[in-house]
Amino acid sequence: MSWIDTLPHATVADGIVQYFAPVADELAALEQDGVVSPLTQFGLIRFRGEETATFLQGQLSSDIRQLDTGVAQYSSYSTPKGRMLASFLIYKLGDDYLLQLPVELQASIQKRLSMYVMRSKTKADDATLDVALIGVAGPKAATLVQAVTGALPVGDFSVQNWEGGATVALSGGRYQVVVPADQAAQIWQQLLQAGAKPVGEPVWRLTEVRSGTPWVTAATQEEFVAQMANMELIGAVSFSKGCYPGQEIVARTQYLGKLKRRMYRVRVDGAAQAGQDVFSPEMNGQASGKVMLAAPAAQGASEALVVVQMSSLEHGLHLGDLNGPAVEVLDLPYVVA
Repeated sequence: MSWIDTLPHATVADGIVQYFAPVADELAALEQDGVVSPLTQFGLIRFRGEETATFLQGQLSSDIRQLDTGVAQYSSYSTPKGRMLASFLIYKLGDDYLLQLPVELQASIQKRLSMYVMRSKTKADDATLDVALIGVAGPKAATLVQAVTGALPVGDFSVQNWEGGATVALSGGRYQVVVPADQAAQIWQQLLQAGAKPVGEPVWRLTEVRSGTPWVTAATQEEFVAQMANMELIGAVSFSKGCYPGQEIVARTQYLGKLKRRMYRVRVDGAAQAGQDVFSPEMNGQASGKVMLAAPAAQGASEALVVVQMSSLEHGLHLGDLNGPAVEVLDLPYVVA
């Protein structure tokens, strides 16, 4: 039995915890308290073996060597044409390298990466059922993590190991607790006893939107070069490492100044979802861009990350078509140039 099956009041669909209470109540808890969320929307690919770092260094966009300094990092995996097939949060647990990505992509990306292992002394397996992920966010997040784990990472993307697990500090004052699956129910209960309010996947997704984290999903595979989704702005691209699939396109985009699209955080009335087109009057009927990630927000609105033509911003954006809801551009926690 999965630890998710032990959670009272959890509504689960396709193995992902959707909500514990009405979304409006969960959104209010995010703003006012500390919230915890079972991160069942993510899968984990675990790489083991003495040549793992070398292998991943040749496949992914980030500098994998930095993981040995006790940090986590975002990264991406692309086609030879530079279009992203997946984005990851990567960190080490002991000697293992964990690649965290949307669960809907886990099996196909693991299979694709494994095809290139060849004689490398590394091996990939699915750690999704062995390792549990619990997200902690909200104004009281740090207090909750400190109370339950006794350890608090200092600085975004630092990793703090503690007896029985590890905690990854994410941007926006969020944390991710990483524990063996058989300990997850106990840690979850301790977080609730410390005062955390449980929330489902849509509310956690809103925290990802607000932090400007560009998760590639099935709806957006092969749509974007890394810089279009601001990946280099969140440390997911190294321009000083060696070759990897798509590296030539990524480098050319960076140094020749050919970037015409960027990712922005927006608000729109009604529901939005990844993969939807965004339009602007100046594009003569062609889509200006696409929604990368979207989540429900207060008062029936959505907040989203959209990748659009930079020139379209001054002309206005609309969701779905030119007659669709107007899109309001919001701030991101980093500067988009």
